[in-house]
Amino acid sequence: MTIAYHASHEQFSPSLLLKYAVAAEKAGFTAISSSDHFHPWSERQGQSGFSFSWLGAALQATRLPFSMVCAPGQRYHPAIVAQAIATLAEMFPERFLVALGSGEALNETITGEKWPEKSIRNERLLECHAIISQLLSGEKVSHKGLVSVENAKLYTLPAEKPLLLCAAVSAETARWAGSWADGLLTTHRSPEELKKLISGFRENGGKGKPVHLKVQLSYDRNESKAEKGAFDQWRSNIFRGSVLGELPTVAHFDAASEFVQPSQMHKHVRISSDLDQHVEWLKADIALGVDRLILHNVNRNQTNFIDDFGKEVLPFLIP
Repeated sequence: MTIAYHASHEQFSPSLLLKYAVAAEKAGFTAISSSDHFHPWSERQGQSGFSFSWLGAALQATRLPFSMVCAPGQRYHPAIVAQAIATLAEMFPERFLVALGSGEALNETITGEKWPEKSIRNERLLECHAIISQLLSGEKVSHKGLVSVENAKLYTLPAEKPLLLCAAVSAETARWAGSWADGLLTTHRSPEELKKLISGFRENGGKGKPVHLKVQLSYDRNESKAEKGAFDQWRSNIFRGSVLGELPTVAHFDAASEFVQPSQMHKHVRISSDLDQHVEWLKADIALGVDRLILHNVNRNQTNFIDDFGKEVLPFLIP
C-alpha cells in the first residue's frame, strides 16, 4: 500500500507544486501522482504547466515513485510519449509509471482535429498502448490505423520496462482494460460502484495487477473553509465522465457549473475538517484491495493538508 500526494497542474504553478511534492515526501506520503492538462477545468483554477518537464525536476528533488495520467493519440503522438516515458524511467529506475487514458476534448482539441466519439477514442487508446509498449520493449514499430507510426525505434531505454496502466472511470472501460493494461487507475465513488468496477477489471484479465484509486477530498482545519474551497475549485469537475470528456473549452466548464450548489459538492468530494473521518473513509477504500491511494485535496490550502495528514492520517493507513 502506497499513499500518494496528487500534484494538480490545473490548480498550481509548477514551481509551487515542486515545493508541495518535496513537503509531501517529508510528511510521510510514499508516492506522488501528477495530472497532465493543457487547460485547467476552470478559470478559477488558472494553471496548466507541462507535466513531463515538471516530472524530471520533481523526480530529481525526491526519492518517491511517481505516476501520471497521459492521453496519447491526438495532442501527443504515442512515439513521443514512449520516448518521454523511457527517458524518465532510464534516469529514475523503477520510480515511474503511466496511466493511459482516452483523453478529454478540453485538452486534446487544441490540435484542430475532430474530436472522435468515445468508442473511437478507446480504439485509438488501444493502438497507442500497443505502440508505446512495443517501443518500450525495444522494437522497431510501423503502424497504420487511427494513428500512424513509421520506422520508430527508441535507442534510450530503461533497464526495466515501466507499467502502463489504464485510466478508467466507468465499469465498462475498467472491464475492457483488464484484458490489456498492466493495471487500473480509477476515481472514488460509492463503495458498491467501486467494488463492481474493480471486480470487473479483475475478472477480465486484471487479477493480480495493481489498482490505483484517486480520491477527491477537501480538508481544511475549518469545516466552512473546506466546503468553500471545494466549491470554488472543483464544482466544474463533478459531472459524469461522458460530459467531462466532451466539453471543449474552459468557458464551457465554467458555464456548465454555473448552477451547481455548494450542497451538491458532498456527493462528489469527501469534505470534512475531521481527520478521523478521513481515516475512516480511506480505510474503507483500502479494504477493497487497492494498491495505491492517490489523495487529491481539491482546495487551495495544500500546506495544512500535507502537514495534518502526515501527522494524523498517514500513520493509520501505512503499515
